[in-house]
Amino acid sequence: MTATNPGPSTNPAARAIPPPITLCSADEERLSSLATAAAQRSPEVARRLLEEIDRARLLPPEEMPANVVAMHAHVEYRDEATGATQRVQLVYPHEADIARGRISVLTLVGAGLIGLAEGQSILWPTQDGRERVLTVLRVSREAFTPPAG
Repeated sequence: MTATNPGPSTNPAARAIPPPITLCSADEERLSSLATAAAQRSPEVARRLLEEIDRARLLPPEEMPANVVAMHAHVEYRDEATGATQRVQLVYPHEADIARGRISVLTLVGAGLIGLAEGQSILWPTQDGRERVLTVLRVSREAFTPPAG
């Protein structure tokens, strides 16, 4: 990471230290197993997911806040470099379907979003090695309804 030209829309707070994250204790073991199994074919994603799991606060399912990105949550997030917003559902690899907006937790974006709460930002790498700030705008356990009109 370089400090040169961070861009006008990056969030300086996201550059300092990663924000605290929360994971469901019921997902922790499965996510760890998935990351370990993916280490050969996707080493960076696996490493980053394992790092996120290691630093997460674990909560039982009944105590998980509704505004935290968990498995199967629907997430609206913004890429601060471009201002573009995306709506996705975070899923396990076998459930992924980009055409339906279902992204795997074993992607860079998926591993970056897991455990973040609404309003939190994280500095995260892209496939081409650059870094960007992702900000969680909204989290829902149900699919977002399209705007009327």
